[in-house]
Amino acid sequence: MSGNTAKLNAFPVFMRVDGRRVVIIGGGDEALAKARLMAQSSAEVVVVDPAPEAELVRWAADNGVLVLHQAYGPDLLDGATLVFAATGEEKADKAVVADARARHIPANAVDRPELCDFFTPALVNRAPVAVAIGTEGAGPVLAQMIRAAVDRMLSPSLGALASLAASYRDRVEETVPRGAPRRRFWKSFFNGATARSMARGDEAGAVAATEKLLATKGSEAGHIALVGAGPGAEDLLTLRAQRLLMEADVIVHDALVPEAVVAMGRRDAERMHAGKRKGCHSKTQGEINALLVELGREGKRVVRLKCGDPLVFGRAGEEMAALREAGISYEVVPGITAAFAAAADFELPLTLRGVASSMVFTTGHDLKGHALPDWAKLAVAGATVAVYMGRTTAAEVAGRLQDAGLSPDTAVAVVENASLGNRRLAHGTLADLPALADRSDMTGPVLTIIGDAVAGANFNHSEPLSAHARVPQLPALV
Repeated sequence: MSGNTAKLNAFPVFMRVDGRRVVIIGGGDEALAKARLMAQSSAEVVVVDPAPEAELVRWAADNGVLVLHQAYGPDLLDGATLVFAATGEEKADKAVVADARARHIPANAVDRPELCDFFTPALVNRAPVAVAIGTEGAGPVLAQMIRAAVDRMLSPSLGALASLAASYRDRVEETVPRGAPRRRFWKSFFNGATARSMARGDEAGAVAATEKLLATKGSEAGHIALVGAGPGAEDLLTLRAQRLLMEADVIVHDALVPEAVVAMGRRDAERMHAGKRKGCHSKTQGEINALLVELGREGKRVVRLKCGDPLVFGRAGEEMAALREAGISYEVVPGITAAFAAAADFELPLTLRGVASSMVFTTGHDLKGHALPDWAKLAVAGATVAVYMGRTTAAEVAGRLQDAGLSPDTAVAVVENASLGNRRLAHGTLADLPALADRSDMTGPVLTIIGDAVAGANFNHSEPLSAHARVPQLPALV
């Protein structure tokens, strides 16, 4: 059977355990695991074993769990709501389960699914919100993998937000009409200013935002999130960025953001291409600013998706200024900038004790002026320099740095498409760097790292820059 035709042999339910006894028979690792699970609830947890292991005893003392140092007897199950048999011995576990069933108490025998009346789920705890994942005992490892995926999706502040929602439930029912207005209210509550305030730990701000939401019957102003998409690989996106993409009404993305990253957004979100690629500006920065303001005024939740980190050569400053001037709320979600991804590809330490204690991010464009930029002096003093989008300016970068006094033998690392499966790595010296300008085969984003710390990189998967150096043309013989 597959799809929706399959039947559950164990139906998931949530059982009330507040103040009720849960008895665990056993004193080893299996008993400790169940005790830790049940301690996430408000149940009265009791562990029974004549000689429990020291780790269990220590943990129980720290977590308010009662340990009875005595042999098991059926009467110890009287009054329990749930029973766990965790002795590690099949015969003993069978006896505990039989005693529990005789008292009409559901029992679970650890790692013995054929003896279980119920199964314990892999639990994502955002009390009072809980997500339980079960496999009917068939695949505990699979359940844990799913639990980890769900855990990443849910904000750590979700529990506090849900508690606040419960405290407002009666007022919302009295104030906001049923149907679409009430659904709009709760959607705004869980995705809007209230949720953002709670995520910052600002409970007073969350209450104020909820009061404002009540006054407007759920109508809320738009919000823009300037989100770093990272260097390209979708699994380098931050958890916060992923959550915002799943909540967005509109995703405004740059040309270099891979489709795999954009596709992590909500399926029905509107997608807008902002362009902004070298030599191909489909939208000016002013047009992008105006678009974000317009979307915010329409009440949209917008993710402005930028390559790398929004605050590193992402022109986020201009967009934030436009949003501030228009009174549109916004936030910034950092991303992994290309220099860090390129360094990881090369296993390259950007700082190295005794060699390089500072670093510089630059595009190299300021080399067009007559004055030597300050970062060039820092490079000579030992800083590691990361040059963004530097393929076409490679010769000028190399020349000006050598003019500033940096040795032609200084190590250089070059990465195209950092973090992606099709990345290409090249290495050499500052004297080799001009060869990069002629690499028309490099069509993806290129990042260059210069400095003595580069010598500590792993060059096993890199090609020499000198392999593509220009070959001087000798004059023809007559």
